[in-house]
Formats: sequence, C-alpha cells, structure tokens
Amino acid sequence: MGLRRGVLLSLTPAIAVAMACTHASSHPAPGVSDPGVRGGPPGAGGPLSGLTPDETAFFNDGLARFLVVESVTGGANNGLGPRFNSNQCASCHAQPDVGGSSPAANPQVALATEDGARNTVPWFIVHNGPVREVRFKKTPAGAPDGDVHAVFVITGRADAPGCNIAQPDFLPAGDPVSGLGGNANIIFRIPTPLFGAGLIEAIPDAAILANKASSLTLKAELGIVGHANAHISGTANTSANDGTITRFGWKAQNKSLLIFSGEAYNVEMGVTNQLFPQERDETPGCVLNPTPEDTLNFSASPNVAVLSDIEAFANFMRLLAPPKPAPDTPSITSGRATFEKVGCALCHTPTLRTSKTIQSGSQTSPGAALSDQPVNLYSDLLLHHMGRALDDGIVQGQADTDEFRTAPLWGVGQRVFFLHDGRTTNLVEAIEAHRSRGSEASGVIMRYNALGATDQQDLVNFLRSL
Repeated sequence: MGLRRGVLLSLTPAIAVAMACTHASSHPAPGVSDPGVRGGPPGAGGPLSGLTPDETAFFNDGLARFLVVESVTGGANNGLGPRFNSNQCASCHAQPDVGGSSPAANPQVALATEDGARNTVPWFIVHNGPVREVRFKKTPAGAPDGDVHAVFVITGRADAPGCNIAQPDFLPAGDPVSGLGGNANIIFRIPTPLFGAGLIEAIPDAAILANKASSLTLKAELGIVGHANAHISGTANTSANDGTITRFGWKAQNKSLLIFSGEAYNVEMGVTNQLFPQERDETPGCVLNPTPEDTLNFSASPNVAVLSDIEAFANFMRLLAPPKPAPDTPSITSGRATFEKVGCALCHTPTLRTSKTIQSGSQTSPGAALSDQPVNLYSDLLLHHMGRALDDGIVQGQADTDEFRTAPLWGVGQRVFFLHDGRTTNLVEAIEAHRSRGSEASGVIMRYNALGATDQQDLVNFLRSL
C-alpha cells in the first residue's frame, strides 16, 4: 500500500501545490447549496426498452422475487439468517423505486424485533439514516478482516426455534446519522443502485481500458491515475483466474451480476445458494434448513420457475433500465459544460458503450436491448485513490484501503444518501469529501472551488438532474 500511494503522490504535483497554498478557494462559494432530492416521477424501476416477450417474462419474474420477504423456515422462501442485514432485496434497493438505493426511512429499525427477534437496534441504524452493512477492519486477534458482519441474528424469532446466538458488539457509539466516530474498527457500506446494471455488465473490457488511456496528459496534470480491479492470476481473490475487469460494488469487487446476486443473498440475508452454499454461521441449533437453501428447480413449470432466486435476481438487474435524467434547463446545460471543464468527467466518464450481448435466450442472436448501446453512466469503472478522508481500512481484490470505484452518477439526482458509508445527504458535502491528502480528485475539487458561485451552483444543479 505504501509503495502504490508513494507512486501516486509523485505523480500529483498539482495537488501538492494546491494543498500547500492558502485556503482562499478551498471551500464552496457562499450560497451554493444542494437543491435536494429531485421530485417528480422516479424515472427508473422499469425494464429496458426493446425486450423480447421472453426477456420481459424473466424480468417480471425477477422483480417479483426481488420483492419477496424471506423467513427462516416454514414457507416457500426459507433461509433467512442465522445472521442477516435485511429480509428483502427491495428493502435496501428502494429509492426512488425498486432497484435503487437506500430509502429515506430505514426499514432495518423494524427488522430488529420482527417476528419475536431479540436484537438491539445498533447505534448506526436510525429511522432517518441509510440502510447500512458493517465490515470489521481487524479480527479480535488483530489480523486483517474486511468481511461483512451482519447486524441482526434470528435468535428469538418464532420461525427459528432453538437458535441462540448473539449480535456482534458494535460499541462504542458514534454519530448515529453520519456513522462517523465511535468504534474505530468498523466501517459502513450503503446499497449501490442497480439501475442500468446490465448495460454496465455488457461494456467490454477494451472500452474501459481505451477510456483509461485517453486524456493522459490532462489526467497527469491533475494527479488522476486509476486502474481496473482486474483479477490477476495468483492473487488472493475469490476468482483469480480469468484476469478480466470486475466492476460491481463500492470497490468494484464483483465480476458479474450473478456473483453480485449470490453474494448479496448470502451476506445480506443469510440465504445459502449454489454460488455460496455454506452458512456463514454454522452454530448448532441455528442451521435450520438443508443447504444450499436456494437452488435450481429442475421439475418446475413454467420455464421461469426453473431458475434459482439468484439467477432471477440477476435477470431483473440485467434487464433493469437506467434512470432517466431531468429535462435540460439553462442552469443544467451550463453545469454540464462546467462538469467537463473542471475535470470531473475525467473519472466520471459520461458515456461508454456495450458490445454485442446475448441475453434473449438464443445461443447465437444478441439481444437488442443490451447490444451496441450507449451507457450514460458517468463512471470509468476504475479504482481511484480517494485520500485519507474516505479511507475505510478495507482491501478488496486489487482495491487498496482508500481506493473506490468511480461511482456512476446516473440517477444521483434522486438519491438520498451519498458516499460509501452514507455519511451525508448533502451533495455539496459529498463533492468536498473528494478532496483530502492522497486523493486523485483533489486537483479537480480545487478547480471547482475556484469557480464563482453561479458556476458551482450550475454544476450541482446538473448533478441533481441526472
């Protein structure tokens, strides 16, 4: 980590000079504000246009399963726990519609005691805060951890007789809304939006690498480097053999939507599946179902019923349309130009493009909805050092502790919470958090802060239009 960060700093003289200068332009201009979550129709949550009837059937099946509330035992949707963060995909991915990000009212509060459970609501789970998962930086022995430690257990639930395990210890407490302060060994992640995920999955590696190789002189002047979270053969990674670029998750740690789906089902809800077939906690008395709990159903009918839940979830995400931006106004048009001018677009790439993608069920004919399509995601899908202020102490794949995937900005106008841990609902504060020692974005933020108030406000208005 030290070597890579040293290389980064040697490439960023502009940042070093800027941070050594006076702070006259180190903050937003007075009067610049976040207009807040954009109102109006969600503009998201529906299927891609141009789906075939079969694709539409599989999208609707995936959506229906995305809405299902899981139980421990006693029904068709068994498998919750023994440890879990939520009991429904859509409870976390809800804003502004199914498939989105964390809703304004946190559903986790009610889950703590649902169906007789005896959980204590952790200090960082509050009604007006984001849905959060917890990762521990270190194990009790002091070794690197990084795993998700689910906030709830099934102990006490009516459908989990005989299970008696305890929640992790998350104390001492910090600020409950921002999640900052408190236990120094824990960090938080909030749900990533899923709109347009199939288009992101269909972008070829070559397009990502070609974009990385563009505008190198300007990127170097601003200290922007970035690299793909590629699974390099021989490294300690879940899938270290094919060397291709991973692109889903806060640190681009997941390769595909199916892997993303299977991991989330096991980590967030505790439902074992054919990608993750073992329970994460095998305490006697708490493993109440045969594993894996989610499987293919070979004898089912109709054809959509054959799929496992994780395959259905992946189909839903893959065929989910991207969010629609708001109509242009003079302020939005000006803000878009300013976004490009100050250098935001060097990482938040406005558009990449998919290749020919087979999704229709045919072994030979690419599906029209995902093939050769523009993807207006506003991301390069690369990892970048974001500096000391956002360093979360977790290494995932090739992603260092302060490295994160460039978050796609499409749909940001209707998001409530920002940054990987949901520490703020204020978009201006989120922009400022990109600037700290070691951040590749510091030079760009200094440029943004040097703008006049009108230009800064136009840029913020543009972002809220996406």
